[in-house]
Amino acid sequence: MSVLLSETESGVTTVTLNRPKQLNALSLELRGALAEEFIRLAADEATEVVILTGSGRAFSAGLDLKELGQTGLQSENATGPNLHDAIRNLGKPVIAAINGFAVTGGFEIALMCDILVASNQAKFADTHVRMGVVPGWGLSQRLSRAIGASRARELSFTGKYLDAVTAEHWGLVNRVLSAEELMPHCLELAREIRQADKVTLHAVQHLIDYSLDHGLDAGLEYEDKLSREHGKKLSSAELEDRRGSVMGSGRQQN
Repeated sequence: MSVLLSETESGVTTVTLNRPKQLNALSLELRGALAEEFIRLAADEATEVVILTGSGRAFSAGLDLKELGQTGLQSENATGPNLHDAIRNLGKPVIAAINGFAVTGGFEIALMCDILVASNQAKFADTHVRMGVVPGWGLSQRLSRAIGASRARELSFTGKYLDAVTAEHWGLVNRVLSAEELMPHCLELAREIRQADKVTLHAVQHLIDYSLDHGLDAGLEYEDKLSREHGKKLSSAELEDRRGSVMGSGRQQN
C-alpha cells in the first residue's frame, strides 16, 4: 500500500497521507514521498491548487515514534529532499483539509499550508517540550503569528490539545465543518482560487509570505515595487475586461 496518494482533477491535486493505522505518522518513507511529490507538483502544469489531507482519523500524528526509537533523529538533508522547503517553495496555494489529529510534526505541516480548514473531529497539539525535541519545521515561529504569542506559549509550553472549535475561535483555522463537508468545501474553495489570474495570484501569495518573513515596512515597500512592475504589463483594456468579469461574478453570487 502506498504511503501517499495523489490525484489531480481539473487543476486541483489532492495529496493524502496514507498510513491510517499509524495515524499517518511521518515515517522516513512518508516524509520522503511527500517532499518528492511537492517538488513534482511545483513543475506540474496540470496542478494549480493543492489540497493536503490525511486518511482515516488523523491528519498526521507527527514523527513515527516507533521508527524514531530505532533510527534516532535523522536530518532531512541526510535522508532526501527537505520536506519544509518542498512545501513552502511549491509556488501554488496549498489548502490543509485537517480531518483529525494534527500533532507536533503534523501540526507543523499544517502550518506550512496557506489556508487551514478543519473537520469538527480535528485536534491540534504541540508536544515538542514533552518529547524533548526542539521544533525544526517552523512551528515556534508560525504558531505565534497565527494565534498570538500568549496562546502559542500556552499550547507549546503545556503540550495540551486544542479542539477544532477553539482553533477556529483563535483564528488558527478558517472554519470548522463536519467530516462529510470538509473535502467538498475544500474542493470548492480550490475551484474559486483557480479563477484568479495566475500571475497575480502568485505575486499576492509571495507578498503575504514576504511580509510575514520580513515585517510590515519591508512588505509594504516590496508590494509597491511589485505593483508598479505588474501595472506596467497590464493594459487598460485588459484591466477593464477583468473588472467587468469580477463585477459580473459578484452579481451572480448575490
